[in-house]
Amino acid sequence: MNVKKILLPVDGSAHSDAAAEMAIGIAHDNEASVVLLHVRRAVPTGLGQPNADELLQYLTKGAEAVVQHYRTKLDDAAVDYLELIIGGDVGEVVCNVADVEKCDLIVMGSKGKSDLEGLILGSATHKVLHSTDLPVLVVK
Repeated sequence: MNVKKILLPVDGSAHSDAAAEMAIGIAHDNEASVVLLHVRRAVPTGLGQPNADELLQYLTKGAEAVVQHYRTKLDDAAVDYLELIIGGDVGEVVCNVADVEKCDLIVMGSKGKSDLEGLILGSATHKVLHSTDLPVLVVK
């Protein structure tokens, strides 16, 4: 398999950390770049101003904190990467970004930070596995 671009969705969990290490190794082995993606909660459309702006700032600040951890890992490993923070449904956003960015592989953790939510609603990893034609490496 010719891997030149890897999508790495992260949420700050231990499983995302393991996926990041795996993606870095694959990127080095294949001289590939990484698309670092964090999917934050979406801002409800009917929230109104200034509440919507305040919530967006709050969510963005939290997302920046999560992404900074992985930015450091990728910088330390000297891996080229593009960073994206997008609001929405994790499974849908991951699949859309993989298509738009023309990724060859998705590397993601088997469980995210919201394990209970995953049991009730179905996990983001499960959604991605069933919604994309790309190979998905699920890391424990």
